Amino acid sequence: MDIQSKKIELVKTILAIENVNFIQKVADFVNKETTDFCNELSLSEQNEIKEGINQLDQGKRIPYDEFMKKIS
Repeated sequence: MDIQSKKIELVKTILAIENVNFIQKVADFVNKETTDFCNELSLSEQNEIKEGINQLDQGKRIPYDEFMKKIS
């Protein structure tokens, strides 16, 4: 069974369910799975990641071994 068929079968199953609590749990699960983890980080953490990406884009890299020595 391909992914589209599985999705259709899942939707059919969900449509047949009348349990409001179960439907809410499914909705919560789907929302959690589609949430970008970055949005759960603090603004400071997000800025550090952006800064690191900018440094990499500019060619500012250090070898992994050096990095590990620096943080230990």
